[in-house]
Amino acid sequence: MTIKNAMTIDVEDYFQVSAFERHIQKSSWGTIPCRLENNMDRILQLLSDHETKATFFTLGWVADNYPQVVKKIVDEGHELASHGYQHIRVSDQTADEFLADISHTKKLLEDIAGKAVKGYRAASFSMGEKTPWAHDMLDKAGYKYSSSIYPIQHDHYGMPSASRFLYYPLEKDGKSLIEVPISTLDLVGKRLPVGGGGYFRFFPYQFSKWMIAKVNDEDNESTVFYFHPWEIDSEQPRQQGIPLKTKFRHYINLKHMFKRLDKLLTDFEWGTMDDVFIAGQQHVQK
Repeated sequence: MTIKNAMTIDVEDYFQVSAFERHIQKSSWGTIPCRLENNMDRILQLLSDHETKATFFTLGWVADNYPQVVKKIVDEGHELASHGYQHIRVSDQTADEFLADISHTKKLLEDIAGKAVKGYRAASFSMGEKTPWAHDMLDKAGYKYSSSIYPIQHDHYGMPSASRFLYYPLEKDGKSLIEVPISTLDLVGKRLPVGGGGYFRFFPYQFSKWMIAKVNDEDNESTVFYFHPWEIDSEQPRQQGIPLKTKFRHYINLKHMFKRLDKLLTDFEWGTMDDVFIAGQQHVQK
């Protein structure tokens, strides 16, 4: 039996990434030419060509300013999920601020889409040991799942102590909210990132393909893969005065990303987070 993996897209434009937040003020977002709509159209067409449905973790700011993007996502049968309102790290908020943000964004998305929003993903995977209250706030806000933990070591995010696979983060008699971490692979004492993002652009495609297949075949688990619309846009404006490491991470292999995604959608079976991890499935904590 072929394992179905979860394809996810974090819907934000290039100027909204955390790596640029010290260089581009949030107050200026509305004055910057949007490249998101065209990139989203290309992504939606690619998914349609492969008869694949995906989950779109969408910023509330995008929904407010480009509701037509949200409507296209839903009209084409994809899952709409929350990415918070303005791409603020969870670790930079208090519990009350976080609850207000995720509640507002959930209602906003639902009002535009006319459908329930079940899932949430934190900006820059910023949930972890420093935010022990975050899952409880998501449960209070009515979310069914989170995909916010990346169980790796990274200089800006990561929670290496977390489970590699789906788990229940809240101690309750009746299990409710689940966490579905971004996929990783343990190999020769090292934990490798499998789930996409800049790593997918950095690693040779065949290596990424091999890692996903290994998780499917040896762990017998579905993987969670993610990317951003700006990652298929090699013509996006280049930011000046940013650190070399940031420049390398953001711009590496943008021109190859679309073709790699095309291969990825061909080589594996994909579905939404809801389809793969929520709907009609029984979960066992790893």
